[in-house]
Amino acid sequence: MPKADVFDTEKKKVGEIELDDAVFGAEVKTQLLHEVVRAQLAGRRAGTHYAQERAAVRGSTRKIYRQKGTGRARHGARNAPIMRGGGRTKGPRPRDYSIRPPRKVRLAAMRSALSLFQKEGRLFVLDKFQLAEPKTRRVAEVMERFEVDRGMIVDAAGNEPLRRATRNLARVVFLPPEGLNVYDLLKADRLLVTREGVAALSQALKPGPRRVPAPVPRRPAPKKEG
Repeated sequence: MPKADVFDTEKKKVGEIELDDAVFGAEVKTQLLHEVVRAQLAGRRAGTHYAQERAAVRGSTRKIYRQKGTGRARHGARNAPIMRGGGRTKGPRPRDYSIRPPRKVRLAAMRSALSLFQKEGRLFVLDKFQLAEPKTRRVAEVMERFEVDRGMIVDAAGNEPLRRATRNLARVVFLPPEGLNVYDLLKADRLLVTREGVAALSQALKPGPRRVPAPVPRRPAPKKEG
């Protein structure tokens, strides 16, 4: 199992921790990262674009001038696509852009992202990150010690002072372990995780044993009479 140093908020080493090899030492599969990030970005699209077609344009269907004798091209109505203000031909319609990869793919992509941070030395484990009061300045000082330009902090959801102190920092994001996602993680250059966060991630992302479906019992063949 890979080992990582444990620091306090002053960046002083206070111990070591063994990381789960299946979560923080997995193979980095870039194709899974691409697939999950693409799905997250597609899910953010509203899909509410709409352009009126000829049938939806309000106006009279009366022929604008006679068919022959004017020397002009033949036209039937002002709401035709060729006319100014007319309906659009094959315009955009409301649609759903969301893509949902399988759950195994999403979990494997998260393991790949965490393993990438661990292998590149951009993962820092903190003993704890407690604040007496929600002061943004305290969090900014810790980020400066760890040389974080764009970072992410992962701790338990109950750490309300830390969440409130972090929301005023434009380039630092606080997320609980259950809210961690591949897109936000890959945007960060440093990842700070508390001991409690490491335990929660290991429990949630560790691959379990393969489930073998139970055999379906067969009905006995009916007996032939006679």
